[in-house]
Amino acid sequence: MSREMQLFRLCRGSISQVRCYATAAAAPQAQSKATREKKFEIYRWNPDEPNKKPWMQEYSVDLNACGPMVLDALIKIKNEMDPTLTFRRSCREGICGSCAMNIGGVNTLACISKIDTNVAKSTKIYPLPHMYVVKDLVPDMTNFYNQYKSIQPWLQRSDEKKSGAHQQYLQSVGDRQKLDGLYECILCACCSTSCPSYWWNGDKYLGPAVLMQAYRWIIDSRDEATAERLNQLKDPFSVFRCHTIMNCTRTCPKGLNPGKAIAEIKKLLGGFAKKDAPGLDTTALQR
Repeated sequence: MSREMQLFRLCRGSISQVRCYATAAAAPQAQSKATREKKFEIYRWNPDEPNKKPWMQEYSVDLNACGPMVLDALIKIKNEMDPTLTFRRSCREGICGSCAMNIGGVNTLACISKIDTNVAKSTKIYPLPHMYVVKDLVPDMTNFYNQYKSIQPWLQRSDEKKSGAHQQYLQSVGDRQKLDGLYECILCACCSTSCPSYWWNGDKYLGPAVLMQAYRWIIDSRDEATAERLNQLKDPFSVFRCHTIMNCTRTCPKGLNPGKAIAEIKKLLGGFAKKDAPGLDTTALQR
């Protein structure tokens, strides 16, 4: 029994020594970890003070006490420094599109945009360009959503049951693959607000995001309103204000290609392409 106690005391002493060594090693490391103050210049405007012009307000954030993304810094500023700072955010995963803004001159999502760790250079943050501002970093998305509504973004079929019974419309694997790169759009408006054509003709030109969603429904093999959808776009402004500047594709935070979708719509409108017949007759499967 005494031998077992000796082994126990020996092991306990070794563990204590390891703990002491670990604490001693961590102490100088903690001391040397100085604060890294990063400056953020943020666009501010308060609608309750209409006579006051917009201004850029500077905040300093210690990057050692902050998450890696720009949204982390904004939340830290709002929670710890200035509760009046206003911005949208929700999922923090690049899915909802709420935190779209202009960061360092690029339209992107704050939640997936990493902070520039160069503390000698400040990061400038603005709301999405060429849109009315509700407050601070919150743009007015009313016109954008009205344009999205105008393309009727839902499946339309002539044989749709009116009784309310559930009905499944199938499609082939190849037809389903045509939707890849289209359905992933989260409607953050980063692409539309980076487009000069949309800046100057935003009331008539639908813009990259809405047109990509229009093409998503035009090309869907299950949708039977292709002719009506294309007829709605046959005017000088809805589609043809696109001059393939391609800012939309460069800035898309999801890596999508709105410019290509717009080009495909132009081909369909010009008669240079036609929608393929469905690879799977889903109507026959319902009989």
